[in-house]
Amino acid sequence: MRVHVADHPLITHKLTVLRDKNTPSPTFRALAEELVTLLAYEATRGVRTTEVTIQTPVAETTGLAISDPKPLVVPILRAGLGMLEGMVKLVPTAEVGFLGMVRNEETLQPDIYAERLPDDLSNRQCFVLDPMLATGGSLIAAIDYLFDRGAVDVTAVCLLGAPEGLAAVEKATEGREVTIVLGALDEKLNEVGYIVPGLGDAGDRLYGTV
Repeated sequence: MRVHVADHPLITHKLTVLRDKNTPSPTFRALAEELVTLLAYEATRGVRTTEVTIQTPVAETTGLAISDPKPLVVPILRAGLGMLEGMVKLVPTAEVGFLGMVRNEETLQPDIYAERLPDDLSNRQCFVLDPMLATGGSLIAAIDYLFDRGAVDVTAVCLLGAPEGLAAVEKATEGREVTIVLGALDEKLNEVGYIVPGLGDAGDRLYGTV
């Protein structure tokens, strides 16, 4: 498993505003979208391309185009939906699927309640969007689901992660082509499975339910 923790002052600045409990939902949503676009530059570093020949106004030249089958972007509902626009702005030709997962607050394990994905993901590169890598349960379940459908590599884009969750994902995905891109790696999980210092419940803050 490959891990990239972003180290850029703009990302750190935007995360600082996201962490602030006084940041209102409209600002939170806008910053989350901007952050995902920044993180997506690193996440798509390994996207597959094909050499193409084009004609500029001056001369013929060769360049690169994203290969078929196109990448699949999969936000984990509901909080991952707030990251989708930032990702597809950068990769507008990507296809989009949805995976609905909710954390059981007693077991801290994910339950899948909805999915809308292509039946066959053979040879696909998939990008999973989930704001918080906490226990790792939801992300592991999503990655397993995509590989079971035929995906060949999965990159997860998360605003924040905890060491416990990162270790759990690494153990569960051994031998698979998995990349984790984080805005920051935080200190730990607390006794109820939330990232510390974190930013609270990303879904609640995105959609104004706190």
